[in-house]
This record gives sequence, C-alpha cells and structure tokens, in this order.
Amino acid sequence: MSEPKRLHPVAAVANFLQSLKELLLPVFVLIIFGGEGGFFQFITSGIVILLLLLSGIITWLRFTYRIEEGELRIESGVFVRKKRYIPFERIQSLDTSEGILQRPFNLVKMKVETAGSSGKGDAEAVLTAINKQEASLIQQALLHSKGQASDADDDRDLSAEPKEDIVYKISPGELLLLSSTSGGAGVVISAVVAFILQLDEVLPYERIFAQFEHFIKNGILFISIVIFIVFFIAWLIALIGSLFKYADFTVKKVDNDLIITRGLLEKRQFTIPFNRIQAVKITENLLRQPFGFASVYVESAGGSLQNASSSSVLLLPITKKSRIADILKPYLTDYAFEPILTPAPRRSCVRYLFRGFLTSILPMVLPLLFFRPWGYFALLLLPFSLFLSYLKYKDAGWGIHGQQLTLRYRGLLKNTVFMKKNRIQKLSMEQSYFQERADLATADAAVMSGFGGSGGTVADLEKRDVQQVYEWYSYTEKVEDRL
Repeated sequence: MSEPKRLHPVAAVANFLQSLKELLLPVFVLIIFGGEGGFFQFITSGIVILLLLLSGIITWLRFTYRIEEGELRIESGVFVRKKRYIPFERIQSLDTSEGILQRPFNLVKMKVETAGSSGKGDAEAVLTAINKQEASLIQQALLHSKGQASDADDDRDLSAEPKEDIVYKISPGELLLLSSTSGGAGVVISAVVAFILQLDEVLPYERIFAQFEHFIKNGILFISIVIFIVFFIAWLIALIGSLFKYADFTVKKVDNDLIITRGLLEKRQFTIPFNRIQAVKITENLLRQPFGFASVYVESAGGSLQNASSSSVLLLPITKKSRIADILKPYLTDYAFEPILTPAPRRSCVRYLFRGFLTSILPMVLPLLFFRPWGYFALLLLPFSLFLSYLKYKDAGWGIHGQQLTLRYRGLLKNTVFMKKNRIQKLSMEQSYFQERADLATADAAVMSGFGGSGGTVADLEKRDVQQVYEWYSYTEKVEDRL
C-alpha cells in the first residue's frame, strides 16, 4: 500500500457540500431577502455554487494517501502542496462512519485521532471516502505496527474480520424511550432562535412583534396553546433526530477494544481501547429515574474523542439500572457496579436546601420586579429548586470497594462514578469555615479524560469519611490536621 491512492470520487461531492454548508446562510439570505435585482443575485449564487463544485473536485484530485514505513502519509492542497506524515505509534484510534453519501457505494469515512489532535475537537486527518476493505487494511496495519496482533496473524489475510462479541444492542422499545426522554426540545428551540437572530437585519421584527402583541390580547389560553404547540413540535423534531442518531446502537468487544456503532442515515463507529478506560459513570435523568432506567458513559484517555474538553463516550444509551452490572461485569471485570455507599449525614440537608434557596433568589426577584404580572410565574422556581436540592442531598454518597472509589452526586442528572485507584489523577479534600463548624467536608476526585479531567464532587460529607477516603488514596499520610 505504498503507492499513493486517491479517495473515492464521492469525496469530491462531500467537499462541495461541506463548502456549501459553510455558505448556506449568506446564500439563503441573498436569494430570499435580496430585494431588487433578483436575476443578478440568482446568477451570482449560481456562479458561487459552481466555483464551490470545481473547488471540491480539485481538492479531491490533489488529495492522496498511502502507508509507508510505519506511517500514514497524506498529501493535499490546491495551490500549496501539504505533506502530513502520521506515525502509527501516535495514532490513538481509527474511527469510521457511513454517511448518506458513503453508504450507497459501500464506503466509509475514517477519522484519524492522535494524542496531539486539535484541542478544538478536530481529527488529525480525515479520509472522507474509502472502501471498507481499504479501511480494514489500514486498521490491521495499525494493529501490527503497535504489536497488538499475534504472531499467528502474520500469515493470514489482513482483511479477515476479527472475532466479535455483542455486549449490548438497543431494542426498539429502548430506542423509543431514549428518544422520547432525551430533553432535546430545548436544543431545537435554541437552534431556531440562534438562526433567527442571524437574520436580525432582514426580518421585519417590529411588524412581527406588533402582530404577536395583537395575539397576546386574545388571552392567556391562546398563549398557552401556542407555547404547547411550539414545545410539541420541538419535542417531535428532537424525537425524530434521536431516532435517526441512535438507531441500531450496538456495542461489540473486538480483541482489546470496545467498538460502538450507531446511526440510521449516518452510521458512525467509535473505538474505546480497554486499557484507556479511566472511569465508568452511570447517569439518571429526572424523567427516566422513576422508571428505573439509566445511561452509562466511559471516561477514556484516548480513542474516540467526543469533544474538546472530555472523552466521555456513551456506552449504554438506555437500559434498566438493575441490568447494568450483568451487561458490563463480564467485560469490565475489575469494577464493582453495586457497591454499598455511605450517604451524607442528616445535618447536611439544611445546607443543601439553603444553597438551593440562594440560587433561586436572583432568577425570581428580577422577573417579579420588571415583568409583572407574568413575572409571578418565577415563584414556581422556588419549590422546584428546593425539591432538586433535597434530591441532591438524598443522592450524595461515597464508597470504597477494594481498589475502587465510588462517588454519587447530582446536578439535574444523578451521577454515580466508579474510579479505580490507579486511574485517579487528583483527589482533594475541601472544608469551608461553615463546614468546619458542622464537622463536614467535600470530596473531589478526577481521572484523566480527553483534554481535561472528569470525575465527581460530593459536598457536605462527614469529615471523618472524607479523611478515610484521602487516607485510602494517599497510602501513608494521615489528614486529621489537613482539614
């Protein structure tokens, strides 16, 4: 595979669509809101689109890749020729996806992740369209270069598929429940608002608000119906989006990796090496928790980077919490998923409720002062905040099971984090003046994950419990005088 190869011609189309996507908003505004001179604007838009298409084709023609001397070598550039050599030892993972462009031609898109990938979450390199056999050859070459393939593999066909073990596969019922309770309606509404704000110079806002004010005069019932319809449509869009995103969600064990595949229109694949797993986290949201459902994430120091700040990868999107140990225990054998946890003491409850009261004061006062009578609805924030604070108190807890530290805490989501002692990068004990008077302290632990750290913080535990956790981690020191 030392001869330079081009990507499939579909890559030229992908390049064009990517460039068009970046100019979609200005082109849309130019065509729809351009006013007079519509024919000229239409011709201009056509020329721009044609240039983007030619650019996509030329970019495809100028892009080549090959494997040579233990490196993935990529050459690209339209006017300036760029050469990028990526040694296999720097590659963390090769993750593939099948989009609507690749799937009809039996192709995949391969992302190359390295330890030095961009802090913006970009991959080190992307092969937009290659056939599956080619992708398999690259993956096998990577394994052989790192010595992960056995000697017996040397004489076999590198394209042979390794043995797979199905860890988890989402059922239709779980997929529907996951999509229905994803909370994506707020994201949809925020995206729509952000898009509308981009058009503030071309939309007649004054006329729109004048019409809206006329509708408001029809009464609160009309407003309630409009709000319900808006949220229902946003929920429906989020539901459909989640169905497409998580369809056929499957987790497989392949050699020393966990391979996650998901997606209907775009089939994506993520790789999580077992030796890169830093911690396991179980999350329960307010909608799923009453029915006993939860999601599971793994914190990974490498493999498939999900975003710039963390490598928190969704492993089990939704399942009964009682089944998690049965699903994961055969593969993550050194984790105890059902440990006994010590809760926060009763006297901590007042502190949790008081913090909840303080955080709700400002959001309540401002609407009450400046947006009456609608501002009175802000009073509903107080009971919700106190209820959530009580849940935070009830869910706070910790536990030590051999070489494992378990922390349980809540924001809007209830989180239970399982961390092995040799993976913990930081464990700190904190105590404020008021905590000292109440003989309480806060435990904060973190493992290395992605470009930062991830872990958990549990506030207002017994001081002696926090000391026990610190002594368990510090090996030798006693900390009676530290807090």
